[in-house]
Amino acid sequence: MSQANLATALVVPFEQLRMTDVEVVGGKNASLGEMISQLAATGVRVPGGFATTAHAFRLFLRHGGLAERIEARLAALDTDDVRALAEAGAEIRRWIVETPFPAELEAAIRSQFKLLEGDHPGASFAVRSSATAEDLPDASFAGQQETFLNVSGIESVLHHMKEVFASLYNDRAISYRVHKGFAHAEVALSAGVQRMVRSDIGAAGVMFTIDTESGFPDAVLITSAYGLGETVVQGSVNPDEFYVFKPALAAGKFPIIRRVLGSKLQRMEFASDEERAAGSRLVKVVDNPPEMRNRYSLADADIVELAKYAQIIEKHYGRPMDIEWGKDGGDGRIYILQARPETVKSQAAGKVEHRYKLKGQGTVLAEGRAIGQKIGTGPVRLVRSPAEMDRVQPGDVLVTDMTDPNWEPVMKRAAAIVTNRGGRTCHAAIIARELGIPAVVGCGDATERVLDGALVTVACSEGDTGRVYDGLLETEVSEVQRGEMPYCPVKIMMNVGNPQLAFDFAQMPNSGVGLARLEFIINNNIGVHPKAILDYPNVDADLKKAVESVARGHASPRAFYVDKLTEGIATIAAAFFPKPVIVRLSDFKSNEYRKLIGGTRYEPEEENPMLGFRGASRYISSDFAEAFAMECEALKRVRGEMGLNNVEIMVPFVRTVRQAERVAAMLAERGLKRGVDGLRLIMMCEVPSNAILAEQFLEHFDGMSIGSNDLTQLTLGLDRDSGLELLASDFDERDPAVKAMISRAIAACRATGKYIGICGQGPSDHPDFAEWLAAEGIVSISLNPDTVVDTWQRLAKR
Repeated sequence: MSQANLATALVVPFEQLRMTDVEVVGGKNASLGEMISQLAATGVRVPGGFATTAHAFRLFLRHGGLAERIEARLAALDTDDVRALAEAGAEIRRWIVETPFPAELEAAIRSQFKLLEGDHPGASFAVRSSATAEDLPDASFAGQQETFLNVSGIESVLHHMKEVFASLYNDRAISYRVHKGFAHAEVALSAGVQRMVRSDIGAAGVMFTIDTESGFPDAVLITSAYGLGETVVQGSVNPDEFYVFKPALAAGKFPIIRRVLGSKLQRMEFASDEERAAGSRLVKVVDNPPEMRNRYSLADADIVELAKYAQIIEKHYGRPMDIEWGKDGGDGRIYILQARPETVKSQAAGKVEHRYKLKGQGTVLAEGRAIGQKIGTGPVRLVRSPAEMDRVQPGDVLVTDMTDPNWEPVMKRAAAIVTNRGGRTCHAAIIARELGIPAVVGCGDATERVLDGALVTVACSEGDTGRVYDGLLETEVSEVQRGEMPYCPVKIMMNVGNPQLAFDFAQMPNSGVGLARLEFIINNNIGVHPKAILDYPNVDADLKKAVESVARGHASPRAFYVDKLTEGIATIAAAFFPKPVIVRLSDFKSNEYRKLIGGTRYEPEEENPMLGFRGASRYISSDFAEAFAMECEALKRVRGEMGLNNVEIMVPFVRTVRQAERVAAMLAERGLKRGVDGLRLIMMCEVPSNAILAEQFLEHFDGMSIGSNDLTQLTLGLDRDSGLELLASDFDERDPAVKAMISRAIAACRATGKYIGICGQGPSDHPDFAEWLAAEGIVSISLNPDTVVDTWQRLAKR
């Protein structure tokens, strides 16, 4: 339709709209038209419909003098006065609902609805709002106005369109426009009528084409729950989460790098015909049975299809996108319901960023999903209903069951937000990100465990899990260094344990990962001793119950163990792809394995576990062989099925050349042979024998990585776990004897053309040690992330 015709039209079918029509039908409806008209050939499915225009809205407001009355009512309103805001909004909305449509507008709506309904009388529709200042790249008006689902019949559609018009003057929308600097009269509302997808008997959710916490651009984040997607958007359920790696998807490899099983306690479905006829409700919320809660709401094929749609949409719009989707439980197909620009992380480029770090620990009062990567402190303001919202004062920590967009006027006062319900794509999370405040959502019982008035610290700086700590804990804030760094003669790599922080760390200057610890993944993502997994179900009742609890959503406990190892490795590998990621096989000591669920049943009590059953000794033991096989299976999947061949394998604590030979052979037997598909096999150099016989060990490996902690303790005869202050001053990686061992290993690797790096703590603690290593000819230094930039800049000046 031409711009001239659009300017005077009252109602327009979606397929006649483009993104250039935002001023006519708002961002949401313009985007629907764009996708229907431009992306149908790509396979992206979008339900059809029509939209009223800004001209229609302004015609309606002129009808009966509404515009003048509204302008006068808002002229002197203080939006920070919550009670005055509520009174003004309620009065304006009542005026709008009571005003009849102009005759020509009602006739146009009836005519277009008849065409849309076609041969399906009684079909259900969604009546959605679309503001002309909505979903712009620099402002997210998501959820500021109303959406009505499962609307049938023209009379009901007309009524709910008027409710949509009235919602432009919700308390939250009035406040939001003031907060963003939009004049009320400049914003018009379009009502979109769209065919309903039967996700009430399927699944629905939200996806982002960028990681919402770190801004990492190569991942698609998908959230999903059973039933209509409003529960995910509102934050009334904790949804499943899936991360898809875009380059793997493009390469035709298996791209799902992480899954998180949500509780999904409830779902929203259509109300019955009787309930709807009675006018009591259009939709209803019902409890999900345990068997639905304990499985993922999407199959792998659905996740991959959604991610493909996300990439197509992102490419078409040329920017990161926030997309709502639904899976129809009737035809089994996936549909895109909305698409709008992501407005937080995509706008952060070039701005100064800060990293927050707790300098102390306290009692954990509640934990849930971390939103943002900041830390907030303050007194708790426990709010149990919207009627109590005005109790929130600037600097308070808002704690409540859940927030919806009505809460926006008080959310901007809070130092942090904590909710019982919600996932990382709910409205509370979106608004918290936009306001730049930390939030912990989906805690389950925060309102019961956190007391009103208590002083707390809300930390979202420790990965996916956000925690509410008792008391005001000291926080360290540092500026994040991004962009180009000066030339450095040594490759500066990172030690990364927590996969949940990998996307963020990867955006710092780096040459890859010199140490990714499997034991961190096992401890935090699995939590169960591998032999308890392998012995299931032939274990005692308590252990059996514990294993079943953690393995929910997976084909078997063994599948769960391998899946979680795979996902942890894949997340780190994807974050740094295609740079090398050296993954160290598990190096738990027996006392550390005993701390896992079931660990005391399988592990010996050793006097000095630091020198006991660990590293290569475990892998070649028949007692641990099947557990080792699970680690190998995960690594093989990551490199093979997922195409993340930047993963290299490192073997820890190899005491003898015979052990080196046997471990290399066992890896080859399990599909991880040196040189095949470019696989490099590295060994830790941490036992003096490794340096003394370096040339012989290197016959079985492609290089060495010095573990300075173990090498120091074994060279100097000091237990690094000893708490004796008398010994502490003697533990120094810079001791001449330790340096002699390191120098010997470096020389052997360089002479044989093999890789040589270091991944111990020493270079992070002692910059002069890092300089000595560079002078000796070390190829790479792998550091803790917080010391990367300083060490890089220091070595670059040499």
